[in-house]
Amino acid sequence: MPLAKRGSVVLQTHERRGDRGRLGTDSVQFLSPALAALPFERWIELHVYSSEERNMPTVSVIVPAYNAAKTIVETLESLRAQTFSDFEVIVINDGSTDNTVEIVQAFGDPRMQVFSYENGGLPVARNRGIERATGEFLSFIDADDLWTPDKLAAQVQALREHPEAGVAYSWTQFIDEQSRFLFAWKPLYHSGDVYPQLLLENFISSGSNLLARREAIAAAGLFDPTLKSVEDWDYYLRLAAKTQFAVVPQYQILYRRSSQSMTTKIDVMERANLTVIERAFRQAPASLQSLKGRTLANVYRYLAKQCLSNSWDRSGLRQAYQKLGQAIAAYPPTLLSQETLRIVLKLLVVQFFPQKLAAQIVRFINKTLPLVRVETPAS
Repeated sequence: MPLAKRGSVVLQTHERRGDRGRLGTDSVQFLSPALAALPFERWIELHVYSSEERNMPTVSVIVPAYNAAKTIVETLESLRAQTFSDFEVIVINDGSTDNTVEIVQAFGDPRMQVFSYENGGLPVARNRGIERATGEFLSFIDADDLWTPDKLAAQVQALREHPEAGVAYSWTQFIDEQSRFLFAWKPLYHSGDVYPQLLLENFISSGSNLLARREAIAAAGLFDPTLKSVEDWDYYLRLAAKTQFAVVPQYQILYRRSSQSMTTKIDVMERANLTVIERAFRQAPASLQSLKGRTLANVYRYLAKQCLSNSWDRSGLRQAYQKLGQAIAAYPPTLLSQETLRIVLKLLVVQFFPQKLAAQIVRFINKTLPLVRVETPAS
């Protein structure tokens, strides 16, 4: 029997949220043929019975991996160090040409499985992991990021304590290629209906953060394979349109910034962000349309910070000024915000002081104005 019952559940969810002026039945969904063809008996097994009753793990951790030999050991070690142990690890080998698969297999941990496919990109790899997941809850971690040992335990507890919530998230710290601390965003405590806050900015910060109930994942669908850098923001918006969020007020995600990361590709990031914004505001209710200018300003200001983080040469500074100007044009009050003034101060320091002295001043600013920290580029 095909998954007609599951489809009706998703439709009912759309209608319920649509009544609130949120996403209606025409919202973007990315349902895979594999999920659509799931036998009804299998759907009942996964959605009606508890993980204990069906003898399956409570949590499925999905790890997309492409040529991750240099980092995946540390990532998997951070999973093995979790104080919550009832989980499976699904590594999706996304066409790696190095020895990623052999490294995973060498762990010899029965909770860890690796599945190999031709390269499809990060969203496709996550979707393949979703299709193989058997847990009551699903979580994602990229093959170069880390979790603190209490991450899963705290997020599972948050969802147990808040049955109305379908998603739990924690705070993120950023690390470099040697796992050294770089910076952290200001702590935020958004919970419940977080859709308006997520329209303004992706406060979840990375794709290695959330823990979601299986039902929430089924309602949101799959990741959009056409997006190249902000597919996580798009996905979080779709989740927020369907369910409430619970916050774990701890820094538990260590997101790795590298010279090859997507955050260094400003033009790609800008195009992808604008795509998500246009899609989101086409579907957002009239009461939230006034947020669009602020959302654009937040994105352009974020891009300005990335330009400043990536390079202190003339081209990088020029691009940072340009993005900051676009932020102010989109929402003029942005000019007077502390975050904008902090970026302007650092731009002036970098522009008019020798690099070594500028680096010292920027570090001083980071210590005395720790709201948002911009790391100094490697010399």
